[in-house]
This record gives sequence, structure tokens and C-alpha cells, in this order.
Amino acid sequence: MTEPGTSAPDGGVPLVRRAELRVWDDAACRRVHEATCEVLAETGVEARHPRALELLRQAGADVAATRARLPRELVERTLAGAPRRFTLKGRAPDGSLDRELADGETWFGTGPDCLYVDDPADGRRRARLADVERFARLAEQLPNIDFVMSMGLPEDADPERVDLAQLAAMLAGTRKPIVVSSPFGGDSLRTMVAMAGACGQAASLACLAMSSPPLQLDEICLDKLLVCGELDLPVVLAPAPSAGSTAPASIAAVVVVANAEVLAGLVVHQLATPGAPFLYGAGIGVLNMQTMVDAYRPPGVALGNQASIDLARWYGLPSWAYAGDSDSKLFDEQAAAEAAMGAILGELCRATLLHDVGYLESGLQSSYEHLVLGDELAAYARAFGRELPVDDEALALDEIKRSGPGGNHLARPMTRARYRDFRQSGLLDQSVYERWRADGATTLKQRIATRTADLLRGAPPFTLDATTRRRLDELVEQAPPGR
Repeated sequence: MTEPGTSAPDGGVPLVRRAELRVWDDAACRRVHEATCEVLAETGVEARHPRALELLRQAGADVAATRARLPRELVERTLAGAPRRFTLKGRAPDGSLDRELADGETWFGTGPDCLYVDDPADGRRRARLADVERFARLAEQLPNIDFVMSMGLPEDADPERVDLAQLAAMLAGTRKPIVVSSPFGGDSLRTMVAMAGACGQAASLACLAMSSPPLQLDEICLDKLLVCGELDLPVVLAPAPSAGSTAPASIAAVVVVANAEVLAGLVVHQLATPGAPFLYGAGIGVLNMQTMVDAYRPPGVALGNQASIDLARWYGLPSWAYAGDSDSKLFDEQAAAEAAMGAILGELCRATLLHDVGYLESGLQSSYEHLVLGDELAAYARAFGRELPVDDEALALDEIKRSGPGGNHLARPMTRARYRDFRQSGLLDQSVYERWRADGATTLKQRIATRTADLLRGAPPFTLDATTRRRLDELVEQAPPGR
């Protein structure tokens, strides 16, 4: 666990600043950690996997049937040994798509397994396997989308091999790192590693695993944790307790439940494979008692997720949160507003992997056009989140003095050298009215539609050769069903 400071190395004022958001300071994080340890030691968690239970028993946990109570010393010893930094590979030969995963490094990506797709041509419909590949191809071309998930649960794929079919489609569409989501256990991951290896980089995958609130780690979740450790795959353990249903009606209490699930999973994961790569997942819900929907963008959800990321930062662990999503049913004004809030909050929270860019309908629907807007918003958020130094070069006192009162800097060499450093949007119109009219008087939605169509109809930035695609098909077909 870390105690972040704010001083420069010499003890003075730090020379580099950047925007960050915090809800809980170190004292609050310590109090929540203590409360979590009390829950783990006295109430415990359900751990429904024989090997996981045996690992916990051997490490000193109190195990009775499937209930495991974890002593604080075991939790804190495991936290101390968990890795703070590791690499998620891409498949670019020059390494340009590799992502360093560590506290403070922020990457944006898509999300998994939406039942529906908002298609520019067809509107809302069930997701198909072709959508998974199209979304991956679109993400490959969007410079601020750093990792890829399926974006669809295809109705036309074999349900017993759907995760493998999704991965094959993503591998055909992108060379960026892929985070897989599977309804099956660890055996499926072994096939996935072989598939990624057939495409040139077995280490280009990470895996999402989810606990079962409250305070339960089911067999599939634990199997993924164990096999990810064995395969050296980074694993995200994401909880999803919700205020008023699977957790108390208190945001702080929901965070305690979520933290207990993540720490229990981390203990199992690190006991099986010490030093294996692990990401702390945030997933706080607030059940709407009128609609019975766990929406993505209520303020309580954002507050709880930020608190969870504050805990992850206090622990020093790479983390997982949300950005660029919306509860709107259409790609409309609500979608744009919520995606913008999510992008800025995501950047400011400093979570390591920010997923679900392009989501609509509280995670039921993915949208091509919303993903293109999400890329633009991620670029804005990144520009806002850049370091803002206060050293001699940045303060430019010589430039100020040379121009003097009433002067200007338009012709100065510094302006010519650096004006491109200030990001200008390619989609958000910032011209005067007359120029906007002369350029076609388009709305943001129209500009996004044009941009999306151009990207989808253009030549793919890369293609898999026929031999590799056949090998992927063989691996999918040869895998036993329902692993």
C-alpha cells in the first residue's frame, strides 16, 4: 500500500502538475481498507472452487465448506507482493501498440458483449459476428482507442464457442491489445492464447473476470483467476455490487463490498502464481428503484467508482474503470453529454484501463457512431489531463519580456515551433458562424456520421493472411464446447 506524496524530490513544490480527481484521501482509504479486512476476517466470502479453497486453507484462511474467512495479515501480505507495473502487448512489429499498465497510466478502450448494436444503416438490432470484426476494424483506426473488446454478443455464433468466435473476429480486425470476456472457465483461455499466438503475439490478451455480489467468487471467476496466473495473462477482477440490492444503500458500504470481493480474488490469484499481473476493477452500482435498472451515469455511480479507484491508487495497483458510455437508448444529445462527462471523469480518475467507450442503453447496446465520438472525447480528455509544468521553459519569461507591454507573439519563433502542441478538434466545430455556414452548416451528429461511414467503407489498415484465418477457424472448431 502506498502513501502518495506531493513534494518534489528536493522537498519543495513539484515542478510538474496535472489534473486529477480524488474523493478519498489516504486516511479515508486506510479506514475503508480496515473495514474491508474486518468483513473478510469475520464474514468472509464464498469461494466455489476446490483448488482456490485449498490454497486459502494452506495460507491460513479459516475455510468451512465453501466459506473462506481471510485474516488481515494474509490480505496485506498478498497486496504487498502484487505487481505494480506490467505490459499488455499489441501486435505491431515495432511495439507501438504495447500498453504499459501501471497506476497513473491511462488507456481508453471499448467494451464487451452488448446484445444490441446501433447500426448507422439498420438502427437498433441484435449483434452479429460481423459486427465484432467491424468494431475491431473501426477501433484499429481510431487513434485514442488503445485496447479492444468485442462490443457485441453475436446471435449468429455457436453459443458453446461464442467467446472463441468473438476473439477470432477481433484478431482479424485489430492489432491492438484485446481484453477478452468469456462465459466459460480457464480452459477457454488456453485456446485463446493459442489463437493470439497464431496471429503473432500470444501476450496480446488480457482477461476480464467478474465476481458475484455480494461477497461471492463463483467457480468460473476463480478458474479464470487461476488460469490467467498460470498463463501470465493480465486479469481484471471487476465487482458489480449495487446500492440497495446486492449491497447496503450507502456508497461507502458498496465500495467495501466491492473491495472485499477484489481483495479476496487477488489473494487466490497471487497464492496460485505470485507476481502474476492483476488489475483492480471498479464497478459500483446504484439500483434505480423506479426502473430497476443499474444505470451507468448517475452521480452516485461515478462517485463510488472514483472512490474505488482512490483505493486502487492507495494500494498502488493498476486499475479498471469506465469512460465514454451512456444510458441513452439512441445516439443523441443525452449520449453525447454522458459520454463527455464519462471521458473527463475517466481521465481525471487516472484508472489504468477505461472501458465501454461506445456503449449505449446501460451496456445493452453498442454504437459505431458513439465510438467515433468517444475517440474524439478521449482525445480532449487526454489533452486536458496532460502534465502542466512550471519550469523555466514552460514559464517562458524571456518571451514575455521581449514582447513587453502591448506586444504580441504571433511572429515569435516559439509560436511557430509550438502552436501545434495545442490540440484542435476534428469533429467539434470551433469556427465563426459564417465559416460554419460556408462549410455546410453541419451538426456534430452529421459530422460523426460522415466520419464513421468513411472509416467503415475504407480499406482495412491490415488484414490477416488466409493461412492464419484458417488456423483460427480450426482452433475454434477443435475446442471442446462449453469449456
